[in-house]
Amino acid sequence: MTTIAEHTRELLAEVGALREGHFVLSSGLHSDRYCQCAKLFEHPELAARAASYAKELLGDHGADLVAAPALGGVLWGYELARALGLPSVFAERNEGVFTLRRGFAILREQRVLLTEDVVTTGGSVMELVPLVEQAGATVAGIVSVVDRSNGAFSPGVPFHALTTLEFNSYGSADCPMCAAGVPTDKPGSRPGSRPGATP
Repeated sequence: MTTIAEHTRELLAEVGALREGHFVLSSGLHSDRYCQCAKLFEHPELAARAASYAKELLGDHGADLVAAPALGGVLWGYELARALGLPSVFAERNEGVFTLRRGFAILREQRVLLTEDVVTTGGSVMELVPLVEQAGATVAGIVSVVDRSNGAFSPGVPFHALTTLEFNSYGSADCPMCAAGVPTDKPGSRPGSRPGATP
């Protein structure tokens, strides 16, 4: 019987989301492989299928709201919220700090599912936790399409990932691609290195 993790990896392979090269991740780490989940969201029917897998994983989640960090988590958060029949909001950076804009709000005592497309260090999605707590709400859990933290992400709340990808990650000082002079590609949503730039 094919598992949810296997189905998800098949979806990612089908849309060309799994890439090889020299990538600078949003965390600042370097890797020789990258999962560009945005490729999945080019295909709404496949994104909806992934959200249905998450709904199956979550079971009786008890959440009231789905919240995502911009930019990477926005489409995933929307698709998951649609599958669960919940409202969807997203936070944007304002002077480097995630805030709710556009009339979005988290209400007191709501249970909030946080979402991210790919978790490496989990830094972006964990920056939403203070927004939830300051509103007097509770983080019900975190849901990602991909966990590529190699087991290092332990948020202290239920964490659900559709699949796990174990990619090598390096600091820039220890990166073999940097040492070999391989140009970098920064495909994530934060400002920084441009495709073809060297660190």
